[in-house]
Amino acid sequence: MSTAAVRSPHGYEDAYEAYYAEAAEEVRAVRVGEKETSDQAAIVARHADLFTQEQLDALRAAEAIAPEGDERERLYRLRRTCEAGIVDAELAAREDELENALLAARLTFDGEELPLRAAEAKLAVLPDHARREELGELAQELSSSFNDGRRELLIARDRLEAELSGERDAVSRNEAEKQISLRELEDVLRRAADAAAGAYERLRERWFERLLGPERTDAPTSAHVRWLRRLSPLESTYPRERSVDVCVETVRALGFDLHAIPNIRLDLEDRPQKDPRACVIAADPPEVVHLITRAQGGLSDYEAFLHEAGHALHYASCDPRLPWTFRAISRDHAVTEIYSYILDSIAGEPAWHATYFGLSDAQAAEHAQAAAFLDALLYRRYAAKLRYELGFWSAFAEEQGSSPRDYATLLTEATGLRYDERGHLADMDPGFYSADYLRAWVRSAQLRAYLRREVGEDWWRSTATGEILRGLFAEGTRPSTEDIAGRLGFDPLDTGPLVAELTAA
Repeated sequence: MSTAAVRSPHGYEDAYEAYYAEAAEEVRAVRVGEKETSDQAAIVARHADLFTQEQLDALRAAEAIAPEGDERERLYRLRRTCEAGIVDAELAAREDELENALLAARLTFDGEELPLRAAEAKLAVLPDHARREELGELAQELSSSFNDGRRELLIARDRLEAELSGERDAVSRNEAEKQISLRELEDVLRRAADAAAGAYERLRERWFERLLGPERTDAPTSAHVRWLRRLSPLESTYPRERSVDVCVETVRALGFDLHAIPNIRLDLEDRPQKDPRACVIAADPPEVVHLITRAQGGLSDYEAFLHEAGHALHYASCDPRLPWTFRAISRDHAVTEIYSYILDSIAGEPAWHATYFGLSDAQAAEHAQAAAFLDALLYRRYAAKLRYELGFWSAFAEEQGSSPRDYATLLTEATGLRYDERGHLADMDPGFYSADYLRAWVRSAQLRAYLRREVGEDWWRSTATGEILRGLFAEGTRPSTEDIAGRLGFDPLDTGPLVAELTAA
């Protein structure tokens, strides 16, 4: 590529915005089951001039001379985006191949051929304990047959990222990106989990018995996670048909009318190839934000919708006058996860269950406790997952991802569910996303403590809360989660509010 074709930072930002929107729409189409195959590689190829060493060098030079403050931060994010784009361009065809193979993968259960994603979704609604174990094993066996491909991509991505950044160690690269110590974070989170261990064990015994029944083993397999998250034995209280209306009303109580925000586009259809994991794809914030769920009945439908509504409102409410970079690109995902957690935590409020589902106070308290149990289970799972990932990536130069290490041991001990070591690669989100989830867990507990102090115990149905959130949403992706902690009056690693919540149920 000639020097004349290299874009200025502003020109690069504009061109990348167009690429980002096109790539996001492709991800959306595959994720929701509208397309059977991914063509991400073709999109990357059409925008190949965005991802060259010459363009990266130009962005790096502009960043080096920029004054401290927002402009240098914007250029840092654009430079890192270009680096990531060069890696993605190199790997897009191979990643498409793996994604398409996963989409095409089928297993046979009860004489029926099922896509892998449909089988995973079926685990949430299959009532027979032994049959869930059987289907879970089939899904695990099929998924793990792709582990060689996953590992090869991890090796290739790690090599390219190291070459471009100049940092060989994956943990150090991610610490620089997130501007935190991952090991210090893991230590603080582990101590918080230990402090609440007694409370979790009591909840686990009660709710494993209630949700899995007497036929369960002492350590049920992780095949039951979707069944647990759905609170399936309580599903008649939380029908799928009401989930949208109830969640829209819940959000409206905060002062946000989802039906009156045209830039939030809802996809609620149930398609065979639709990923069962709800998500938001902010293709062009604040103008185009997709909120995607796949309802199956049960409380998890409501929690998933509220969780994704937090993301959607954040992106759709950011100030359109912000540079596009501060509307769409962040150093990590920890900030937006704060807002998803603050909305889905409403399911932990007993009065919410009483208000929308006609439960008595005693029933509402019991169902809120079930939600608190699931929150504690997921927190402990992710804290263990972060510990595993730190070990995995610290040894990656020598092991090249060949060992599951302590994945199964750590997650089994943390949750009481028996995890299979064959899942150690499929269960790994890129870029230490587990750390982003966990930082948001800490921050959302701090935010709830702040809201209870400033708004009151009814914070979850007050427009005053909405106004506070609206002010935070407007900042887009510019602040870090540690910035938010300071504004709330907390140290970023203060887990006091979180431990208080984990031990209160």
